[in-house]
Amino acid sequence: MKKRVRAKEKATRCRLTSNPRLRLATDAQTAAIKDRFPAGIAQPALRALVAGGFTALEQLANVTEAELADLHGMGPKAVQTLRAGLKEKGLDFKPNREA
Repeated sequence: MKKRVRAKEKATRCRLTSNPRLRLATDAQTAAIKDRFPAGIAQPALRALVAGGFTALEQLANVTEAELADLHGMGPKAVQTLRAGLKEKGLDFKPNREA
């Protein structure tokens, strides 16, 4: 029974934080894009941006704020900082479409 519980726990883990090789590769990617985003973005949020395929601040104008917040590792402070960075460039998140 313990093996089943452990297998289930392993399946629910974040693959970036539980695999050291993936984590190091992702940390190298975040270091490469860090200067393209506003200062103050935490490492987990940068990893979330990398995992989402975002490499520049301007790309965030193509997603809604809710879509960005749904990324694993993206917290409210990071979203707020990114919103401020977009506004400095005269951009904003894509508006939410309500049915």
